[in-house]
Amino acid sequence: MLYDAKTQNRIKRAEGQLRGILKMMEEEKDCKSVITQLTASRSAIDKAIAVIVSSNLEHCILESAERGIENSSMIEEAVNLLVKSR
Repeated sequence: MLYDAKTQNRIKRAEGQLRGILKMMEEEKDCKSVITQLTASRSAIDKAIAVIVSSNLEHCILESAERGIENSSMIEEAVNLLVKSR
């Protein structure tokens, strides 16, 4: 599967957020600020997961439709991936 630049940028932003959190911890910033940034990082990662799963699902469904293959197992697998990611 190919990952587009937007998806890669989402991960790079999350990486930057995590580095910022480590710096905040080293500087002994208050707990509320660290937790706020951790929550934002988790949200960014969750969104990246959703984008990757949905893009992959779309790609697989289109590909299997061209081949005349049934899609229900792929949809179930995609839903399981999303549930597992939480």
